[in-house]
Amino acid sequence: MSTARSFSLLALAAAVAISSSVVAAAEPIRLLIVDGQNNHKEWPATTALMKHVLEESGRFEVDVARTRYTWKGDEFLPQYDLPGVETEARDEPTADPDFRPDFADYDVVLSNFGWKAAPWPEQTQRDFEAFVREGGGFVCIHAADNSFPEWTAYNEMIGLGGWGGRTEKSGPYVYYRDGELIKDDTPGAGGSHGPRHAYPVVVRDTEHPITKGLPREFMHQVDELYDRLRGPAVQMQVLATSFADPAQNGSGRDEPVAMVIDYGEGRIFHTVLGDDVQAMECTGFQTLLLRGCEWAATGSVSIEVPENFPPADEVVTVPFETGAEALAE
Repeated sequence: MSTARSFSLLALAAAVAISSSVVAAAEPIRLLIVDGQNNHKEWPATTALMKHVLEESGRFEVDVARTRYTWKGDEFLPQYDLPGVETEARDEPTADPDFRPDFADYDVVLSNFGWKAAPWPEQTQRDFEAFVREGGGFVCIHAADNSFPEWTAYNEMIGLGGWGGRTEKSGPYVYYRDGELIKDDTPGAGGSHGPRHAYPVVVRDTEHPITKGLPREFMHQVDELYDRLRGPAVQMQVLATSFADPAQNGSGRDEPVAMVIDYGEGRIFHTVLGDDVQAMECTGFQTLLLRGCEWAATGSVSIEVPENFPPADEVVTVPFETGAEALAE
């Protein structure tokens, strides 16, 4: 059984910081978080946490683009209001015809959308496809792989997705069995998970820039563990897996939890980790977030693995103080 260890907020910078020489030598990476509609009601708080962690690293300048019509998250929105952004909470996902971020202003876009998010306007979809295809970075976090099941290019970008009516027509299941990557065309729905629990993450590719230097196995904080995801899985490389234990209503397979995908000239980092603030407080998640965003933007990683990275048998976290000041910092 795993134990848990927490660090004070004063330790956050040490947990995620890069060396001062790297900061001084590198131009800040311009990163845009897009959000506004998610079945996970804490999405305003998780956006704030990720923005905070990214900016505290010294490597990123972060903006947030939010749909005018928001879904779920109503109780958190007043706490995490964005200056100058007007939103209207809706009982059902509602398309925002004016949602059109200028993706070209950024090096990388991070999606914190979720299941049932209303489709973006067609021109915004085309803009985003061109942005990634022509070399922009994209980072898909947790439920963002539930989004937009009918958007062909998006599903190619994320590699694997779940829910939203995804079936064998969407692509194969992908998992490891006996150390071998399997693509399984068995008919069935895409996407499921058991109850939230802490679980080990096994690094499958120890040479990729995102995972190079990470321990072979680390313990992740209490989180959902997605399994039975399926999709095109084209130009996709699995970086890490976790065993979806049948005792936790899992698939009994070693399921992908971190992967990278090529789409045209663009680079995508996709992790299924990060259900809520508690899960994102894990220093393992934060390290993957930082290194995955840097790689998607630049193709290389300078952000170091922190000393308090979780070992195989212990959860390690940095508590996040919720509040509007997290967005303003």
